[in-house]
Amino acid sequence: MLRILFVGDIVGRPGREMLMERLPRLRSELKLDAVIANGENAAAGAGINGGIAKGLLQSGVDAITLGDHVWDQRGWEVEIDDFPKVCRPANLPGACPGADHVIVHVKGFRLAVFTVLGRTFMGLKAECPFIGADTMLRKLATEADGFLVEAHMEATSEKIALGWHLDGRAVAVLGTHTHVPTADAGVLPGGTGFMCDVGMTGPYASVLGREIKPVVERFLDGMPRKLEVAEGDVRISGAVVDYDEVEKRTRKVELLHLRRGR
Repeated sequence: MLRILFVGDIVGRPGREMLMERLPRLRSELKLDAVIANGENAAAGAGINGGIAKGLLQSGVDAITLGDHVWDQRGWEVEIDDFPKVCRPANLPGACPGADHVIVHVKGFRLAVFTVLGRTFMGLKAECPFIGADTMLRKLATEADGFLVEAHMEATSEKIALGWHLDGRAVAVLGTHTHVPTADAGVLPGGTGFMCDVGMTGPYASVLGREIKPVVERFLDGMPRKLEVAEGDVRISGAVVDYDEVEKRTRKVELLHLRRGR
């Protein structure tokens, strides 16, 4: 049995510091074989940079995925090629820099990790995530023993549809981007683990990781404001996937949701 933790969107310094602080103990306590984390909000709440990516990897993260904020930090488009354990969304145009997947070696099992961006209510130009996922599965068929697919999408319907589309062909399809953990963790009939959103690793006394007051004010009058990363009630949120490599199916997917001090 392989046990994999997928950590939801790391938001700013509070999220990344808590994860780096707790991860060594989590790996031991939960007997984790691999840890994958979405880091697209790790730098001041928008994007990532080389220093942060290096710190996360040194703390015990095996692979970092990214989403629609992939290019928000200046210079990252140059730095990304220095990090083979970091992948940008696979369905971005092929001319974009960076790897479109990461292979994580787990007890001799080759787990291919990649992200597809949704196209419903999302601004970044991307190809069809369904066709993109199919393309990645064909492309990596001889390089991987299984696939963990991140559905970085706004619409729950798009995430759920992708889960059904890949059922029986992926170890798990795990949703990110909306920062709110959902109550639908489970295994689809074909043996693919699924969760609509694994949640946010960051401050929950916030509006999706940002200070509450300016967000509320912006909703009230529509005026632009600087939305700083919040600090309160920091939590780690993610999904723990138990995969049976003999039976070639996921046995269980569970939400992991930890408050500071617990």
